[in-house]
Amino acid sequence: MEPSWSKNVQEVAPLQRLLCLSQSDENEKLLPPEWREQFDLKFVRNPIRVLGLLQSESFDGVFVCADSFREILGLSELIRDSQILKNLPDAVALLDRQQRMVWWNLKLAQWAGAQLAGVPLSAAQLSAAQLSGAPELNGLRFMDCLADASLNGSDDDPVHTAAMIGRQSTTRCRDKDGRVFDLIVSPVLGRSGKTEQLIVVLRDMTEEALQAQKMNAIHAAGVELANLTPEEIFQWDLKQRVDVLKLNILHYTQEVMKFDFFEIRIIDNKTNELNVLLSVGINSERAQQPLYVSTNGQGVTGFVAATGRSYYCADTSKDPLYLDGLLGAGSCLVVPLVVHEHVIGTLNIESPELDAFSPSDQQFLEIYSFYIANSLNTFELLAAEGANSAHQHIQAIHKAVALPIDEILNEAHLVLEKFNHDPEVEQRLRTILQKTREVKQVIHKANELVNADSAFPEGLQTAVHPLLSGKRMLVVDPEAEIRDSAHQLLEPFGLIVETAHNGHEAITMMKNMDRGQRYDCVLTEERLHDMDACDLLQAMQPLFGEHSPPLVLMKRAGCYDPIHVATRAREAGLRKDARIVKPLRIEQAVAMVERMIQENGPQDSSP
Repeated sequence: MEPSWSKNVQEVAPLQRLLCLSQSDENEKLLPPEWREQFDLKFVRNPIRVLGLLQSESFDGVFVCADSFREILGLSELIRDSQILKNLPDAVALLDRQQRMVWWNLKLAQWAGAQLAGVPLSAAQLSAAQLSGAPELNGLRFMDCLADASLNGSDDDPVHTAAMIGRQSTTRCRDKDGRVFDLIVSPVLGRSGKTEQLIVVLRDMTEEALQAQKMNAIHAAGVELANLTPEEIFQWDLKQRVDVLKLNILHYTQEVMKFDFFEIRIIDNKTNELNVLLSVGINSERAQQPLYVSTNGQGVTGFVAATGRSYYCADTSKDPLYLDGLLGAGSCLVVPLVVHEHVIGTLNIESPELDAFSPSDQQFLEIYSFYIANSLNTFELLAAEGANSAHQHIQAIHKAVALPIDEILNEAHLVLEKFNHDPEVEQRLRTILQKTREVKQVIHKANELVNADSAFPEGLQTAVHPLLSGKRMLVVDPEAEIRDSAHQLLEPFGLIVETAHNGHEAITMMKNMDRGQRYDCVLTEERLHDMDACDLLQAMQPLFGEHSPPLVLMKRAGCYDPIHVATRAREAGLRKDARIVKPLRIEQAVAMVERMIQENGPQDSSP
């Protein structure tokens, strides 16, 4: 039977080179003899090979046998698609079943040419090399094109592996220039289920790898910012910890973030001022000028602190918000320091170049600022924990010693009353009284210092009552619970509290106070074991005359007063409404004592 291609041979234009696609040797033998004389024939069995030869060699025409017609229909689409693949940003190659290169796009040729020849090829050189056959790639095994590139995590041939298992595989590799790629190999299976061709994609992941590397470095730096040992936490005070944090911030900002000019400011919650924590390369005069949290007139830093949003100033000379920072600054980027959605400060970086920072710089800086903010918060929590611990210890000491110290004062005053005829004994007793009161002062001062500590939460600090600070008060009650409550409730406001069990102790203590000392207020139970409040008031008046300290009566709610102590006391000079109910309530007690002292006028009660 005559082959289909022998008909109308005379109609075929004379060709120099002819690429013939045929599935069998039999059809090649049936080719008319004159064709071999007229054409330079090249026979191929695989349509994919046609594509590769058309790319690497020059032909005047392609002739397809009828037994290859079905394959050639797909080949025309592949040729069309190859024009698209040539211009992809990824490097793409098509391999035959022997894993040899039959087609590749421009990107792969450029990369492989640089790897094999050691120098990158220009687009013109690549085009010429492809038209001339590009012998450096044609027919090569793909893995040979990798040259000195290294594969991550395995020495296996990923192309061979994908061909064997019939599934796509992805491997990370690094070329000799340090660029990072994902090598993606996808097998094309034939009708038999075996791999017929392989599509290889080499995707440049260098930028992504550098970003991931920097992200890991930022994470590691963030962990190290506030990484203190238990011994360092125990031994160092807050200033030492912050100094270490500042050194770490300086190191990692320059070494990891690659920023040389920056400033960190922390918000003072009481004044809204942005105080400089760390400033490197910024105009020192500008750094010393106060900035406040505000969207107006406080520069980019004040704006970011007020809004909680990052701000990029690409050209400082044209940005109305920018205030001078770095001398000759061209651009700046400011991000907030945020903890639990609360802005605690700002991080400002500057550059002498215009538009020096990219979106990725902002992204990385915001991540880095998160670690800085949390490190500062950690130190603040440690300081608050230390202040709380100190406060609790002082409170525990005060609670334990307050009444025993009062007992010493009571006993010393009673002894002094009996032996005041002996000057030496009197002097020793007064020394004991002085030293005992000094112990109370030390505890009182320590409590004030802790309460004033900036690390102590503002909401837990005792409200300041200047009128009570340093004033001395005597509480007279037979109940230890009431005497102890007076210490715990009133002394945090600055009052110096002393107590007595009964009226006789109270009078003795008032009589034997050192010169220049007096009680500014006396708080007494209405009915004592040895006298009532009216008797106590009348006993006080000869001692102090018109300067007698104000007296306040205490009485349990609902108790009947058969002898009318309050009425008699008012007749003896008790001030109006100078009564409170037991047990003591802090608001009532403070308000009453403050009013009594204020109405009594200023008196010298310094110890």
